[in-house]
Amino acid sequence: MKTKKIILPESQMPTQWYNIVSDMKNRPLPPLNPATKEPVTLEQMSALFAEELMKQEMSTERYIDIPEEVQDLYKIYRSTPLVRAYGLEKALDTPAKIYFKNESVSPVGSHKTNTAIPQAYYNYKQGIRHLTTETGAGQWGAAMSMATQHFGIDLKVFMVKVSFNQKPYRKLMMNTWGADVYASPSEITAAGRAALAKNPNDSGSLGMAISEAVEMALQNPQDTRYCLGSVLNHVLLHQTIIGEEAVKQMELFGEYPDVVIGCFGGGSNFAGISFSFLRDNLTKGKNTRVIAVEPQSCPKLTRGEFQYDFGDVAGFTPLLPMYTLGHNFHPSDIHAGGLRYHGAGSIVSQLLKDKVIEAQSVPQTETLAAGVLFARTEGIIPAPESAHAIAQAIREAKRAKEEGVSKTILFNLSGHGQIDLYAYEQYFAGKLRDYEISDNEIRSTLNELDKII
Repeated sequence: MKTKKIILPESQMPTQWYNIVSDMKNRPLPPLNPATKEPVTLEQMSALFAEELMKQEMSTERYIDIPEEVQDLYKIYRSTPLVRAYGLEKALDTPAKIYFKNESVSPVGSHKTNTAIPQAYYNYKQGIRHLTTETGAGQWGAAMSMATQHFGIDLKVFMVKVSFNQKPYRKLMMNTWGADVYASPSEITAAGRAALAKNPNDSGSLGMAISEAVEMALQNPQDTRYCLGSVLNHVLLHQTIIGEEAVKQMELFGEYPDVVIGCFGGGSNFAGISFSFLRDNLTKGKNTRVIAVEPQSCPKLTRGEFQYDFGDVAGFTPLLPMYTLGHNFHPSDIHAGGLRYHGAGSIVSQLLKDKVIEAQSVPQTETLAAGVLFARTEGIIPAPESAHAIAQAIREAKRAKEEGVSKTILFNLSGHGQIDLYAYEQYFAGKLRDYEISDNEIRSTLNELDKII
């Protein structure tokens, strides 16, 4: 009988996060203070984030223990299943074996809970009772809303306006867990008001939502901190629970992946599935191909520039070394709201610069077509973000058929699309179109950056 999925027993659950920085030949450049261009200190970063999180941000230890209370909360939904996609394989008539890690089984329907829980925990332990954050498509905002509710922390979420309007039920999820949600840009921050004064119809971006959340947190330094759902090192660290489980599950299947794939916005889900396998590339001489997949309309990895840049539009954050399209880049209003971000995390950027990983871009219509095929063969309607990884997995499986070779493909299903059905409605109606930006558009925002590198 074919084995369809494997779930680890509690006794085999990982108890540590993996910090890939410890094994990198070239470690990421440090974040810089934008005023002095000197590396930021722990004290400076701790004015905005929980101190323990900033210790993790700057850590070079290979493994960091997961606190018992966080482990207990993880057990609500972890381990997540590793699934053999027999239906998809059959539909593609491919010799490839396709596996996916199903992170959609979390309470909020995505992988974002993996870092929301520890972020809320460390802030709670520090005595913080108010948090601010941003969210693109709403998965991160929902995850933080659930986590902060558990620890009795107040949360204010700035949700990118285009997603606020496209995905009203994600806002309702956040409200149900007790969070206040604002469409960004908003009238309640200086950054938001400035954006609306410039363009009253501004549909928003993650960079702008970050500016608003950071501004609000900095106004109340005594008892308020900010949380970020991607990009930063500590966020990627927490997501490695995905890969640490997947390594064990692939062993139980008797397999090892030739290709590991994750969709890419800022890097959290991609890092989660890939870093544990990259460890074997870096330390054991394995040659697994690791592919980050981004939207064709927001191609920071495939067409951006490696440069220091702000993580937000208003310039409140430290300068981060990243592949970027420029913090003033305004992405097209695609339905994969979680991937509409101008830059990439420092760790992933360094790995790409060193050619340790690959990057691909996929147009919106191919992405939704892949999502439909996956739903019809595997029964799960994927989030538009996750459908980017599925599209690349399909490309790889078709290539295996053309070449007449067998390969093992693993991708991360970062979330389900049951609250993203409007995107599928637009796809079926033939109303979606592909956005591809010109070189001149990219150059215009890159030219605004200080040439620090």
